[in-house]
Amino acid sequence: MLPAISASGRSPTPSALPTVFAERMRERYGWNVDPERVDVLTDVVQGMYVSIETLSEPGDSVVIPVPIYPQYFDAVRETGRKRIDWNMVRGRDRYELDFDALLASLDDRTRLLMLANPHNPTGRAFTRAELERIAEIAIERDLIVISDEIFLDLVYPGSKHIPIASLGPEIEARTITLTSATKTFSIAGLRCAVAAFGSESLQKSFNRIPRHVRGGVGIMGLEATRIAWQECGPWFEQALAYLTANRNHVADFVGKRWPEVKHLPPESTYLAWLDFSALELPSGPQRFFLREAKVALSYGPAFGPAYGGFARLNFATSRAILDKVLEQMDRALRSRD
Repeated sequence: MLPAISASGRSPTPSALPTVFAERMRERYGWNVDPERVDVLTDVVQGMYVSIETLSEPGDSVVIPVPIYPQYFDAVRETGRKRIDWNMVRGRDRYELDFDALLASLDDRTRLLMLANPHNPTGRAFTRAELERIAEIAIERDLIVISDEIFLDLVYPGSKHIPIASLGPEIEARTITLTSATKTFSIAGLRCAVAAFGSESLQKSFNRIPRHVRGGVGIMGLEATRIAWQECGPWFEQALAYLTANRNHVADFVGKRWPEVKHLPPESTYLAWLDFSALELPSGPQRFFLREAKVALSYGPAFGPAYGGFARLNFATSRAILDKVLEQMDRALRSRD
């Protein structure tokens, strides 16, 4: 059945998907979402742009955890805001958040804190303690949190996804949660996402840019998202098991074949964040492997200026293709000797 259009006249937001989303959040994460506080978007990136545009002014500051998905940088720059980089620190087993550095970086015009939870590219699934500290700072400094939770389902055994808005009414009231079925169920081309608003005031501010100006959402995307969230759980469990094996395979391969390459196995996502800095690859790892191994990795510096020696590998593929990718990269590295 195709989703109905809301009787409230909030065209073009359909009424079915916010309810489906709210039910899924309650069942999987214990987070009680009001469907009336959920709007349907074209994609998560659109939600980032609209949030920045409607909840801050040109010249205001926006905090971003770095390294980060490159379109965070684009969204801040293209809306005329000032970017504050909150640099993550590589620990022994995972990347850590430096809260002292965050507090020191805030200025009088800081309005927004953008969060990727789970984090792309490091693969962190932030702990409750970390998220509670972010919430405390947001409340103390009167910050609005834009939480990109698009990888929320893709969390590996031993870790857990916690929506930051689920921590309590105070942080929920100042949080916009953006997510989609596109990563979990590989339907990005169908263009559908949701924004969950922790308060009526946030929702009203966001919708100062009318829905039709933002572009419509196709019926295919709406229905595919509904089906994915309601009916595709068994498929996803199998896919997550496969991705878990691929994650472990990448970690084992890198550890045995490339001891100089720093890699912390991700707690979530299907992305390996690889530090090739010690190898001093000519022209950087992304260009080196594209030229010498015919493997296209994501360009490290796009995730932050300090990551010239890094590249991001997507391991959401078959084991046969993944092995081919790793072996071709390995041959390219060994051919330098």
